[in-house]
Amino acid sequence: SIRVAGKQEPWSTNFDLYRFDAAGKQAPVNLTASNPAWDAGPVFSGDGKTLFYRAMKRPGFEADRFGLMAMDLASGKTREIAPQWDRSAGGITLSADGASIYTTADDLGEHPLFQIDVASGKATKLIGDGSVTAVDVAGNSVAITRNSLKSNDQVLVGLLPAAGEPIGALRALTPAAGEVLKDVSFGDYEQFEFKGWNNDTVHGYVVKPHNYQEGKSYPVAFLIHGGPQGSFGNGWSYRWNPQTYAGQGYAVVMIDFHGSTGYGQAFTDAISQHWGDRPLEDLQKGWSAALKKYDFLNGDKACALGASYGGFMVNWIAGNWNSPFKCLVNHDGVFDQRMMGYATEELWFTEWEQGGTPYQKAANYEKFNPVNHVADWKKPILVIHGQQDFRIPVEQGLAAFTAAQRQGIESKFLYFPDENHWVLKPNNSILWHDTVNAWLKQHIGE
Repeated sequence: SIRVAGKQEPWSTNFDLYRFDAAGKQAPVNLTASNPAWDAGPVFSGDGKTLFYRAMKRPGFEADRFGLMAMDLASGKTREIAPQWDRSAGGITLSADGASIYTTADDLGEHPLFQIDVASGKATKLIGDGSVTAVDVAGNSVAITRNSLKSNDQVLVGLLPAAGEPIGALRALTPAAGEVLKDVSFGDYEQFEFKGWNNDTVHGYVVKPHNYQEGKSYPVAFLIHGGPQGSFGNGWSYRWNPQTYAGQGYAVVMIDFHGSTGYGQAFTDAISQHWGDRPLEDLQKGWSAALKKYDFLNGDKACALGASYGGFMVNWIAGNWNSPFKCLVNHDGVFDQRMMGYATEELWFTEWEQGGTPYQKAANYEKFNPVNHVADWKKPILVIHGQQDFRIPVEQGLAAFTAAQRQGIESKFLYFPDENHWVLKPNNSILWHDTVNAWLKQHIGE
């Protein structure tokens, strides 16, 4: 998948598939020139006559649905294999006979493995109960890696079922986290649902503290995912992992607000040009629903934390819904939408999300702009940013910190000169977690 470099590169998502002559005697051929949106993940059929790949339809939108495509290489004709399957395919692994595609996709707070019948487009969920991160097929055997909210990746193997049947028992080749760390306790988790914006069903997860006891209440880490087209679901992460908060004795609440992936493309689309209203309504209603359903949540001792879009939402909450929280944590969040639209290296991102450029759609950039609500900030805020973040440049974090400092609001700035939009180096990650944990302990206790 290649995007031709040029001055339009920052505002284009037109990735194409090219065929190269291995001998170098012929010029590369663009196989997907007719699609101005994103094409990715090519896989040849066993006989070399068909090219399977994934394609989006809307140019400039990184979170459009990836449909499964088949191209007849002799004629160049293409067709979508499963147009009625309202999920975004995460990859392509072919069955031995070429009749099925195995792919993963976000789905209702998980990331299962699906089997797609190439002829009919019928989709069957084969393996759920967490997040499948890799898959390989050999004959009638399948090997996967899968993680969950309680374990990092495990390698599992099993036998593929007959068409339309569920998969049988899987055998673990590697241990779960709890088997390796036998002296460590993990928080149990549960998915819940409620009616959010537009009376739509919205899902979330609650994670109990590792030392949970019936009848006790616990301070809460309210985690807000980034993307914004993403999901905090039943999976494992080495950056934002709810078990790190459960391990400190906190309960965790996570809401997959409108804009999240895995609930149909219309649900995902709902956040564009609506960063500050629809998702905020979901977060507010989800917070209320969680407090009503789970009596172990101490709503008087809670902190809201988020990164990227989640960091934007923390900045937005700071000026529009700060009453429930004793403290806030903003990691690499958008503070000024207008400057974001001129400074990010992904111009196509802001231009899609705001409906145009900052000079074409100035009102859209200002409608949900945290910088316009700084006077209403009240709660202590920890701001974290990396110097090498070109997605949301470091000045956004510096400005948020200044906004708090200038008003005398308790605030702290954690600066990483050698990190980008993520904190990836082990020692920096330890410092990140130590700083965040200390901030929570200071403001909502142990």
